[in-house]
Amino acid sequence: MTPTEIAGTLAELFGAEATVAIAPGSWQVETPAFRLLVLLSDDESWLRLLLPIVPAQQARPFLEQFLEANFDETLQVRYASHQGVIWGVFQHNCSSLSVEDFRDAIAQLISLHEVGLDDVFNRLVESRVRQIILAAKMQGQSLEFTMQNLERFYAEGLMGDENQTSQAREETLAAWRRQLERLWPEIEP
Repeated sequence: MTPTEIAGTLAELFGAEATVAIAPGSWQVETPAFRLLVLLSDDESWLRLLLPIVPAQQARPFLEQFLEANFDETLQVRYASHQGVIWGVFQHNCSSLSVEDFRDAIAQLISLHEVGLDDVFNRLVESRVRQIILAAKMQGQSLEFTMQNLERFYAEGLMGDENQTSQAREETLAAWRRQLERLWPEIEP
């Protein structure tokens, strides 16, 4: 891809008013939802797309899940950390980059941005539920007994918010039941 093709594609995707050349070989796309940076190396042989996802402080509890996502799910884009921010990053050699792949990479970065912490949080929750199931099965507990323990923990205030309404507690317990029922058959002690 050439700088002209990059600028043209950005203008097509986001409009000329949202796309600004901030230096030779560098563009910024500013929308109400996000800021995308497009940078070429000094010799214009490599392209890098950068999109801030979340402050690193907020992401700290989920770093393992971000790395797992890099390995399993993020396709040609990656999560990275720099200057206190978790970024979505795409890097590619310009000589072999097609306009279609460039567009796809931008779409994938925007998807990472839109998801934010949701996917990594859900992955963390699932890993914790799996640990609970494994511990319960190692103690010879059934699904029903495990669910009764969780209900008791909520009733005694060991889990949940002490100001939680009974309806909110029932919704939380229903979510626990769905997760336990979904994952229970998959876990072997």
